[in-house]
This record gives sequence, C-alpha cells and structure tokens, in this order.
Amino acid sequence: VQLQASGGGLVQPGGSLRLSCTASGFVLEYHAVGWFRQAPGKEREGVACIQGSSDHSTSYADSVKSRFTISRNDAKRQAYLEMSSLKPEDTAIYYCATGLYSCQTLLAGTADDWGQGTLVTVSS
Repeated sequence: VQLQASGGGLVQPGGSLRLSCTASGFVLEYHAVGWFRQAPGKEREGVACIQGSSDHSTSYADSVKSRFTISRNDAKRQAYLEMSSLKPEDTAIYYCATGLYSCQTLLAGTADDWGQGTLVTVSS
C-alpha cells in the first residue's frame, strides 16, 4: 500500500497549482481521500476530502473553500487538489491520506494510509 503526493512547487500569490495523489497496492475506489497540510510551526490541517464509492461528496476547510477543488479518478487510482488564488499562507507541505471512513472522520486525522508530502511555496 502506497500513496504518493506530487505536483508541489513554487508559485506566485494569486497563482494556481494542481496536486496529485497516486495510490498503489489497493483499490482506491471505496476509500475517502483527504488532503492535509502542515506549515512550519503549525499543526496539521485537513483542507479537503472526497468520499469514496458512488458518493464523491466533498468537504473543505473554511480557509480554502471556493479556492481549492478536490476530485478523483478511480480508474487511474488518483485524486487531485486544484488550488487557485493561492496566498502566502497556503505555503505548507501537503499530504494525502485515505481511509474507509467518512470525510468528517478522515479530516479529523483518522486515516488508514498517509502519503509522503509535497511542498507548496507561495511567494513572490
């Protein structure tokens, strides 16, 4: 079982970035997928989640609502986080995680598997 987050980088304020989370070793379809971030000196924050199976309902932290969009492609075993209107305070290491839970439970930090992070830096 492995999760791989990718797509991070340096972007200017107001810019956009797309993160990908690729799963291997298990069927992603039934798992909720969440994106989390941790900035230096701060606690980890759950930012977005998408349910599994045929649900695909989404949840977002207030800090990213209307700017970030989570989606998934189960055939590719991937989930994505489209980030727009990025702000310096979005700078963090971003992680993806999965679990056979509700998004409420997953975003609270209960996950079956965690991927390694990808660094997003928003700076001019």
